Amino acid sequence: MDYPIPATSQEIVALCQQPVDTEIVASAIAGVIRLAQSQGRSLEDLKAELLEEDTLLDAQERAWLSEVVASTWHELA
Repeated sequence: MDYPIPATSQEIVALCQQPVDTEIVASAIAGVIRLAQSQGRSLEDLKAELLEEDTLLDAQERAWLSEVVASTWHELA
């Protein structure tokens, strides 16, 4: 991966300034997971947040993202 895993919310937000590609998305997902873990949040907490209704993703996309996050969570553990 060309981008390091962000360690802070500011570093995650800074990724928004980069052109979107798979490397940026992977780095952002890993950063969100690491940040959640450092805050003592569980995978279930993070998945519940991802599955909440929003205007950005539909239910199927949120479910897919939740699965990606769960898989990555276990890989980073």
